Amino acid sequence: MTSGHRRATLLLGAVALAIRLAVTAWAWGRFPPVADGIYYQIHAQRLAEGLGYTWAWPDGSVTSAAHYPVGYPALVSLVYRALGPAPGGAMLLNAVVGAVGTVAIHRALLATTSGPRPADASPRAAFGAGLVFALHPGLVSYTPALMTEGITAALIALALWAAVSLRSASGVRWPAFAGLALVVGVATLVRPQSLLFAPLFAWLGLSGMALPRRALVTGAALAVALLVVLPWTARNCDKMGRCALVSVNGGWNLLIGTDAEAKGSWAPIRVPVECETEFDEARKDVCFERAALRRIGEHPLAWLALAPKKLSATFDYCGAGAWYLHEGSPRDFGKAPKVALGIFETIVQRVLLAFALIAALRTRARRYAWSTPRRLCAACAALALLPWAWLGVLLFSVFGSAQPVETPAPARSGLGLAAATTGATALIHAIFFGAGRYGLVIVPALVLAAATLFAGPQRPARWPFDTASKNPDD
Repeated sequence: MTSGHRRATLLLGAVALAIRLAVTAWAWGRFPPVADGIYYQIHAQRLAEGLGYTWAWPDGSVTSAAHYPVGYPALVSLVYRALGPAPGGAMLLNAVVGAVGTVAIHRALLATTSGPRPADASPRAAFGAGLVFALHPGLVSYTPALMTEGITAALIALALWAAVSLRSASGVRWPAFAGLALVVGVATLVRPQSLLFAPLFAWLGLSGMALPRRALVTGAALAVALLVVLPWTARNCDKMGRCALVSVNGGWNLLIGTDAEAKGSWAPIRVPVECETEFDEARKDVCFERAALRRIGEHPLAWLALAPKKLSATFDYCGAGAWYLHEGSPRDFGKAPKVALGIFETIVQRVLLAFALIAALRTRARRYAWSTPRRLCAACAALALLPWAWLGVLLFSVFGSAQPVETPAPARSGLGLAAATTGATALIHAIFFGAGRYGLVIVPALVLAAATLFAGPQRPARWPFDTASKNPDD
């Protein structure tokens, strides 16, 4: 790593922090917690006061809680202990972690877009893509939100950095291994489905290693990530009467995902008759899970038919930050800015998806001598920019993960990790339900993939965005 690279990383981190602090200063005191943020605020405040992860009921009783994942309110509570329980403290935490995520994604970009010549386009591509991440309107506008998706996106960026640094000429870089496992463990406490990234990222990061050792290290990465979560799982076994890994809301979410009237998105849960008299938090979730599985078993095709709607709700339209700000204070953030910001965020996300798709397909165009690369680029762009962006996400997940062997190793690594991120996210929300804010967690993946399109002299000639000199033999 050169001093120029370090300066670029620090500059990007400073830009990301400055703009997020500016948003925090503007939002401070104006936007109270809304939606799930209300509950995260209450849990963080109780943790900061030393009352544990508990819930106080109107009748004065206090019970242990685990419906919401503990990771985010636990992090926020550390800030509240120092600064007091005002939501602005959580916004500060979001700003700092978002800046750290920007630093991480730039380091990952430098590793996956590297070329053999110091004068190639790779550092510029990495800096430009890092700047996109730092200024991404969805991530920046979500800074005031007491929600988990922005934090999760930053943690995924850290995990991607560790994954692309995992392989060395002699084997495994153990500091990167520890970083990957620990970060994914923390991310799991924030968003439980993040656990999938421990084996996925480790396996892909160790590409080229002998299979037995690769499988062993991958299993070890999953084991260490689980060790991070294990104390909380033991707490659930003791306090909740159920050994839930992190939270006891899987049954709720699965049942919502079987509701045809929800159209693939969140809807108030319709309590089954057999669950109406069950008030214990963990046992109620088990009851909901049984009802959901029974409904899926009785009508499997109807449940599968909801998957496109769930993916559409997740990937087709964005505007999570705009929604949260408007919900928090319609007076300070009216309908017009909400719509404008939502459109802008959606456009940025679609452009990133279009670049990611082109990056995933360009090596095939060269391998199979496709003669119309520009038409293929236009088709990718149309697929990403038209209403069915979720189809583009699925195609990228497939083609990005199955790169030809002649794809340069850095680009292959970046595309594979990005495709694993989008594919795992799509799978989770096809099973449960979707929402635009969940699409924020794939921003690091799309930025990582899109950057490979602009980097290095390895690009085939005649493709758009080429800046390297043309090779007459191509």
